[in-house]
Amino acid sequence: MSVSAEKSYTVGMLLDFYGELLSGRQRQVADLYYNDDLSLSEVAEECGITRQGVRDALKKAEEQLRGFEERLGLLHKHLEGQKRLRNVLLRLEELSKQGVDTEALKEEIKALL
Repeated sequence: MSVSAEKSYTVGMLLDFYGELLSGRQRQVADLYYNDDLSLSEVAEECGITRQGVRDALKKAEEQLRGFEERLGLLHKHLEGQKRLRNVLLRLEELSKQGVDTEALKEEIKALL
């Protein structure tokens, strides 16, 4: 994944978690740009603002989203939970193949709960 695509993915995820905390205009602009994949010009036309206005709103929205994540860490916690779930699934696959003791799996599941 390119740096730009990775940034877009990350900001899109942050928008999913914290978008409701942004102003209405910032949320609209960011949603159109990151989720609907519109260009700056297309977002400007859709919102009735200048291309520079879109750029400024995006920059401010990104800063706020990253600030929310720094303080609250919801995306990080979510990604860690997903990682742990993948580990549980891998262990389940191993168990189904080998018939090994399930105690470690039980502990992993408890940690998720």
